[in-house]
Amino acid sequence: MLDEIVEKTKERVEQAKKLVPLEDLKKEVSTMEINDEFSFKKALKEDGISIIAEVKKASPSKGLIAEDFDYVAIAKDYEQAGASAISVLTEPFFFMGSDDYLSEIAENISIPLLRKDFVVDEYMIWEAKLLGASAILLIVSVLDVVQLKKYLDLAHKLGLSAIVETHDGDEIRKAMIVGAEIIGVNNRNLKDFTVDINNSINLRRCVSGDVVFISESGIKTKEDVTRLKENDVDAVLIGETLMKSDDKKSMIAELKNG
Repeated sequence: MLDEIVEKTKERVEQAKKLVPLEDLKKEVSTMEINDEFSFKKALKEDGISIIAEVKKASPSKGLIAEDFDYVAIAKDYEQAGASAISVLTEPFFFMGSDDYLSEIAENISIPLLRKDFVVDEYMIWEAKLLGASAILLIVSVLDVVQLKKYLDLAHKLGLSAIVETHDGDEIRKAMIVGAEIIGVNNRNLKDFTVDINNSINLRRCVSGDVVFISESGIKTKEDVTRLKENDVDAVLIGETLMKSDDKKSMIAELKNG
């Protein structure tokens, strides 16, 4: 499935380049303000465990998650409930996402946004900036070390943070080599979709304390959040649990007080 998502994303990028060439995209971004505040990273370094709340309509493993999908209203609920940042799925084929979701949410909230798409080309980083993102996702199992370093440096040049996503110790070492300032550990194996939050707990010791450490996937209860907090995890990225909740504000409050 991972390979399918990557290949489909590459096709999508090539189509986008035909509509808006990279040089034109760069010209548009050049008119934007670029600062070095890195609001996404800053938000995750606040006291306590931070919650990155995900706006997600579907996933490859679960299919359709939210049939009634008022993405702007969901994002507003997350912000009002005290989420530190919001993750927005923009991949259309496997996650039923859209770039429009990100740009419209960016117009309506003030907390930092992660463009949750599998970056496979520098074009997508320029896109993310233009769409209003504060951060992007770089997946170690998708990119080689040269690509990781190149894309990480470009993100920082554009004032974007980058979650460098890993799944095991070898991938964490690669993330550290390229100078990742934010490392995410995906508790979901992207090959077979099994989930275990102990993956984050076991790998926390591999990452130095000055790097922001995020646990992703499979976090469902306040007890999960408490365990991760007790093991020095800085932030959690939560999608399905929140999307399936009828009262997202109360759910975030419960998780934050775990």
